[in-house]
Amino acid sequence: MSEKGVTSREEDYSSWYSDIVLKTGLADYAPVRGCMVIRPYGFALWEAIQSELDRRIKTTGIGGRYHQNAYFPLLIPKSLLAREAEHIEGFAPECAVVTHGGGKPLEEPLYIRPTSETIMYTMFAKWISSWRDLPLLINQWANIVRWELRTRLFLRTLEFLWQEGHTAHATHEEAQEECLMVLNEIYRNFAENVLAVPVIAGRKSERQKFAGAVTTYTIEGLMQDCKALQMGTSHDLGQNFSKPFEVRFQDEKGELRYVWQTSWGVSTRLIGAVIMAHSDNKGLVLPPKVAPMKAVIVPIYKSGDEKEKVLTEASKLKEILKSSVDLLSAPSSIYLDDRDQYKPGFKFAEWELRGVPLRIEIGPRDIERGKVTLVRRDTGERQEIPKQNLLSNVKEILDEIQKNLFEKALCFRKEHTFRTEDYEEFKRLIENDSGFVYSPWCGGSECEDKVQEDTKATVRCIPLESEEVKGAKCIVCGKPAKFSVPFAKAY
Repeated sequence: MSEKGVTSREEDYSSWYSDIVLKTGLADYAPVRGCMVIRPYGFALWEAIQSELDRRIKTTGIGGRYHQNAYFPLLIPKSLLAREAEHIEGFAPECAVVTHGGGKPLEEPLYIRPTSETIMYTMFAKWISSWRDLPLLINQWANIVRWELRTRLFLRTLEFLWQEGHTAHATHEEAQEECLMVLNEIYRNFAENVLAVPVIAGRKSERQKFAGAVTTYTIEGLMQDCKALQMGTSHDLGQNFSKPFEVRFQDEKGELRYVWQTSWGVSTRLIGAVIMAHSDNKGLVLPPKVAPMKAVIVPIYKSGDEKEKVLTEASKLKEILKSSVDLLSAPSSIYLDDRDQYKPGFKFAEWELRGVPLRIEIGPRDIERGKVTLVRRDTGERQEIPKQNLLSNVKEILDEIQKNLFEKALCFRKEHTFRTEDYEEFKRLIENDSGFVYSPWCGGSECEDKVQEDTKATVRCIPLESEEVKGAKCIVCGKPAKFSVPFAKAY
């Protein structure tokens, strides 16, 4: 491994992942065990994700209303968390508790939010009184603390950033519609069309659903080590929270009813998904739609006379690209690397490591011929183009890179998706980290537990696009199967 290089995936996948996060400047380890510092490059990536997701959230809704952002306190009284028994039981092992403040013991312990249902719904009960107040569609961007035992940067840390939506509805049907709309129109669409990660959308088993939910829906991606990653969830909460928190409304007939609720969220784990779905042994590979830098211009010169001429021309290229609203998501989207202390080869390696989608090279010979050279990060392909075609060619190539990353990830998933009805073959496939293994399942928790005990694999979801299982037998118990589901080891 070179000074700036990364451990190869084949040698040590875990070290490869950590190298990419640390050496590209995405994040670093914090003084508190299990916490991370998100560095400017990593935060710029999160801001790109957040910005596009926030736009999608605010432009969707239900019942003629749109989602709106709000903010709720970090600290939650123990008495609030305890009002929904299943919820606190599910989160208790992961909770951090504040017992002292101002140098004195608190009258009541305060939980640092593991999620915000309880604090939000206390307020919902104050805000909702009539059917005219519904649906209430609230979203929050916040930090969360969960006391994880085994941590990994971006994938699982004690504190992380996320988005959590919480809604209240007059009918269960409308709440279910909201749940699936968020899953498909926001999360699934974003994962595939912006992050370029193909996902399976479905509902979690009873054993794996969110604590306090009636149904949990999920999107599941397959990473390059053939492990699954849960990338986002949407929960139908039914009336499991509205009843203990007394969130009620008077309907059009004057009758008092409990609302039906949903919650849904994604987190900085999405950065981990982007890394593991696309990157290679040279370093990070970023989809153009979320890359903090879309393109970097590297001037090439030898003498002082050449330097001034090349830098002047390179600056002109930057101005041409900056004139495009499509490319300029931020002032740094187009970067001119005019550092004089580094040679071009060093710069090429650095920008490859950091995953910038497109490199633009220009030197004295290019200027004479009226051309520039474009180098793609995803394929390494080099292409000479006329300078006057720069803007249109850059846009076109960035679109091609975005599409290629999705197609490549989709092809990988197809190549690592298997189907079997034989339990011994199933165990061999899981043991060899083959990826998604679809098998018939009766739906029983005992069989699900047996699979996890034998293989460490879990039912990732019951796909919304269910496959035919007529006549099939459960791969574990041999009883009639209800579903064909993807099993996999997971993060």
